[in-house]
Amino acid sequence: MLIDSHCHLDFPELSERLPEILATMEANHVGRALCVAVDLPDFPRVLALASEYPQLYASVGVHPDYVDTPEPTVEQLVCLAHHPKVIAIGETGLDYFRLTGDLEWQRERFRRHIAASRITRLPLIIHTRASSDDTIRIMRESGAGTADGGAGGVMHCFTETLEVAMAAVELGFYISFSGILTFKSARQIQEVARALPLERILIETDSPYLAPVPMRGKTNEPGWVKHVAEYLADLKQIPLAQVEQQTTENFFRLFQRAA
Repeated sequence: MLIDSHCHLDFPELSERLPEILATMEANHVGRALCVAVDLPDFPRVLALASEYPQLYASVGVHPDYVDTPEPTVEQLVCLAHHPKVIAIGETGLDYFRLTGDLEWQRERFRRHIAASRITRLPLIIHTRASSDDTIRIMRESGAGTADGGAGGVMHCFTETLEVAMAAVELGFYISFSGILTFKSARQIQEVARALPLERILIETDSPYLAPVPMRGKTNEPGWVKHVAEYLADLKQIPLAQVEQQTTENFFRLFQRAA
């Protein structure tokens, strides 16, 4: 069984054809998918999907790019995370690529998610773009790492350097690769994936975005995580079955509330 560790099935591109999406998952041996929340107003949709379908899970959090949205408190995040199908806090983190100016509000939002993760013992789903130094620094300062009493987590849709990946791994985090891994231009990311031990790797689609080769240019969906797995197996020159087994074991080891 393969697992898509990060998707957005509540987005209209996918939710409007959910039966087809789920059928493609089954056909491609993708047995589970984590539907990741990006803000609080839309969280009920995410939770409803996870509640209705046994193969789906949910997270709760507010994406760093979302400006005009209710700011979460630690207490809100902890309360919403009580539901048994909520298995993670996030997506959270920092993004200095799309936003400019004084972004201290973004860093404070990130710290609140880390605090909620520490309280709930649920792992973090971290987004970082053009902000890796501050991301790692705040993870360390706020105790996100497992050695510091945190629950760890995953650096999702990883596009940074091997140095950043190893810093996250040292904090007890996993590294997740999306369809970007299959792009011809993604040489640096491919080298990171080749260097990392398979025991610290997850795979994802981040659908409806970033469809992998050979589906590039189309609306991505969880069933296509198999293409990421196939590429990773070729990259590491190991059997696909080994990638399938280890990334699935990694998912359940990290997201311990999942069943």
